[in-house]
Amino acid sequence: MSIVYDYFGGLYINLTNKCTNACEFCIRNFTDSLGDADSLVLKEDPTVEEVKAELERWDVSRYDEVVFCGYGEPTERLPELLDIARHIKAKYGKQIRLNTNGLADLIWGRPTAQDLKGVVDAVSISLNEADAQSYCDLCHPEFGLESYDAILKYIEDAKKYVPYVAVSVVTGAITSASVAACRAMAAELGVVFKLR
Repeated sequence: MSIVYDYFGGLYINLTNKCTNACEFCIRNFTDSLGDADSLVLKEDPTVEEVKAELERWDVSRYDEVVFCGYGEPTERLPELLDIARHIKAKYGKQIRLNTNGLADLIWGRPTAQDLKGVVDAVSISLNEADAQSYCDLCHPEFGLESYDAILKYIEDAKKYVPYVAVSVVTGAITSASVAACRAMAAELGVVFKLR
């Protein structure tokens, strides 16, 4: 069970396996591990203190940033994420990136992007499709069709509080027409577009 792991030279934190989505392309459908992780399947969510202790085992100075991205949606544990991120910035002086499905507002029932201000330096939001129905068909969010508009609102909000905001799509999971539409949407939203 890996809480902290190296993935392509980045330092990642696996904070939870809980997720509001059941994406058809999710890596969890194909393997238990990534990078040097033995297994990203958690028996239970690690405590804040367990994550901090695990970070002590790593030479954090080797990494440019620390990324919250594991086998679940990190914002399921938003208070813990923010606590750990503040600790990392204070102790190690590292940039913090959050990889998210963009549904934190629906998870918590309130606007949440403002919580990231001064704590998270970059957010990568999984857009994954160009319209609400296609997104639901691919990602099967527990919140249904309202999920897509919530993601778009989260992107707009994140731009107000986080210096770097990107949206991403998974190559091979959607059509080239959808990729083009998502790229155009990113340009319209004024955020970076990434293919994964």
